[in-house]
Amino acid sequence: MRVPLLVLVVLPLAVASAGPVAVPAAVTEEAAVAGCEVFPAESWWHADVSDLPRHRRNKQWKSRMSSDVDLHPDFGPSSGGGPGYGMPVTVVREGHRRVRVRFTYASESDRVRYPLGRDTRIEGGRRSSGDRHAIVLDRDRCRLYETFATRRKDGRWRAGSGATWRLDSNALRPDGWTSADAAGLPVLPGLLRWSEVRDREVDHAIRFTTPVTSRWHLWPARHDAGSRDSHRFPPMGARFRLRASYDASQLGGHAREVVRAMKTYGLVPADNGSAWYFQGERNRHWPDRLVEDLKQIPASAFVAVDTSSLQVDPDSGATQPLG
Repeated sequence: MRVPLLVLVVLPLAVASAGPVAVPAAVTEEAAVAGCEVFPAESWWHADVSDLPRHRRNKQWKSRMSSDVDLHPDFGPSSGGGPGYGMPVTVVREGHRRVRVRFTYASESDRVRYPLGRDTRIEGGRRSSGDRHAIVLDRDRCRLYETFATRRKDGRWRAGSGATWRLDSNALRPDGWTSADAAGLPVLPGLLRWSEVRDREVDHAIRFTTPVTSRWHLWPARHDAGSRDSHRFPPMGARFRLRASYDASQLGGHAREVVRAMKTYGLVPADNGSAWYFQGERNRHWPDRLVEDLKQIPASAFVAVDTSSLQVDPDSGATQPLG
């Protein structure tokens, strides 16, 4: 169902319409995308996992994840000085036209009208043979819409699957349902964003891919797309933390901020794909030095952690404070 991400054209995050925008007053800059917090502060995405114990299956999972490679930032400038790539995010106003979408996995998709149009940026472009994610944020209502395998054919919008979230809520999808991601999780909160790296304010786990996963998932993931029944293979929703002992002193300041986030919040496998590719937004401002620095981080420096102590309710992404 999933394939490795492809090279994209760099464009800055866009707003689909002009004019004044109402911004929620309580949202802090470090938590915000277009004035919206990306899930509450107590969300699993924002949980500090630096003191959590190793998961008992750490060695089993790591041995099946091609962990002899270095991390690969799946965003930023491409080689040869050409356009960069990453996950595009489209920001719209509440009044944006909404359309019906015909889904392949309709029984697990949110069948509402989606704010898709000519302004919608699609991962890899509309002619891509890749995942073609569309990530659309209604900044007035702080509502997130995401689709997978997005395309427009014969005047109609179609997608493999689709989901929508209120960004001020910790509610999860029904267990067993996919989203625009194999894990049944939203894509946006796991993307690195240039503004948060630049301002030293990365406060969330980071989405990454691994080639082979198990046919089971860990809270708060709701879905899996694995090819193995054995629990010796990593599940969707696992959390991997960079060791505190990893020395980043040779890296630049921007890369050290990402390292800090990886030690504090970790990485989460949310899809099948190339080994240890982690995702960021499409943004023409990503520095070449940062991208090259991040390619030096070895996958072997990560450990799986046990997040079960964070759970408050199996149907909520909220976490309880530890200690």
